[in-house]
Amino acid sequence: MNNLVWFRNDLRVRDNISLAKACSGNQVLGIYCFDPVLFRIGDYGFKKTERFRARFLIETIIQLKDNLKKLNIPLFVYVDNPEKRIPKFIGEHDVHTVFLQKEWTQEENETRDAVVAKVSSSVNFEESYDQFLFHPDDIPYVSFQQIPRVFTKFRKKCETYTRVRPVLESPKAKPSTNLIENNTVVPSLRDLGLSNLSNDTRTAFPFQGGETNAQKRVQDYFWETQKLAFYKKTRNGLVGQGYSSKLSPWLANGSISARTIYWEVKEFERTVKKNQDTYWLVFELIWRDFFKYVSLKHGNQIFRIEGILNKKYDWKTSKKITEQWISGQTEDPFINANMREIARTGWMSNRGRQNVASFWSRVLEQDWRIGAAYFESMLLDYDVHSNWGNWMYNSGVGNDPRNRIFNSKRQAERYDPNGKFQALWLQETLF
Repeated sequence: MNNLVWFRNDLRVRDNISLAKACSGNQVLGIYCFDPVLFRIGDYGFKKTERFRARFLIETIIQLKDNLKKLNIPLFVYVDNPEKRIPKFIGEHDVHTVFLQKEWTQEENETRDAVVAKVSSSVNFEESYDQFLFHPDDIPYVSFQQIPRVFTKFRKKCETYTRVRPVLESPKAKPSTNLIENNTVVPSLRDLGLSNLSNDTRTAFPFQGGETNAQKRVQDYFWETQKLAFYKKTRNGLVGQGYSSKLSPWLANGSISARTIYWEVKEFERTVKKNQDTYWLVFELIWRDFFKYVSLKHGNQIFRIEGILNKKYDWKTSKKITEQWISGQTEDPFINANMREIARTGWMSNRGRQNVASFWSRVLEQDWRIGAAYFESMLLDYDVHSNWGNWMYNSGVGNDPRNRIFNSKRQAERYDPNGKFQALWLQETLF
């Protein structure tokens, strides 16, 4: 009997609950499916995963396969629908238990249910919440329905009553006897129906995917440059690698866990410096948790036009306006610079994201879901909960108690006073 780890958005060896549980058995196998559905055009006219995140994912799976190989655990990689491939794989390899990270949004649930439906009832599926800073079993709420609408209430209560769980170290290597032959290969962009891309030297995110690269980024940002000690002061920057931690793409696909980052911050505070800047990185991890709990509470409401507030606006839809926004050819140069950055790199700063989302939904009054879907397609660090939660927040249908509208001209004067960022991205026409 074999244990199977079905990797999804938990693409790491260290601090991986499913992998740790699976390794309690003798033979462990891993599987990852590049689901073709995720590389096709979705409901709003964009591919659900464009080239930037697809390349980052490919790099991640290459490192995951290598890191698992060191543990004598083969990772079988397929370009196929999980509901087609995994049941067949389970039958071929005498799998007794499937370990996987628990997801709860609709598409992920439908995929899991489709796999389970095609497998013998004698096969166990063991799901684990493994993408939180504050584990759902530990938070001071009896049910997800008690999650407050306002972030500050959630943060203060969790900080008071919840302890972050310790990090699980990488499992020990399995015996090298009876290894199952694995001839599967990680696909290329072309294999996924995507064209190759070249690197733009202006990008603020020149890093590659994978658990090892995530750990290198922590080592550099925390320990070598010690930029963590200035995080809050620089996090609203726009140009360069160092203005923020840039850990979100690795967090999004689970190359590194929020717990790992948290305890690394605590070690930095213990041995180097503890200040508002170091705390603020934890603060951002809590924001990430909050949006996950918002989606646990509200389900598919986070994808609906009225959002979790059931607010009615006179949303518009214009193909011309959409094209101008995407290509960075609106009347606002700060918006244009940010939109050109994401089009060329798959990256945009936190400050930029808030401004372009507010501009799209509150100034242009366009259907906010189109903007959210475009971000889903393009962003290196797309996370379903943070993306749709933030878009609701900035569009007046989510968790912002102040219902703010960003003044992009004033924002540019404050955060790009010398026009350096705008000059960087407006020096050419993209389309």
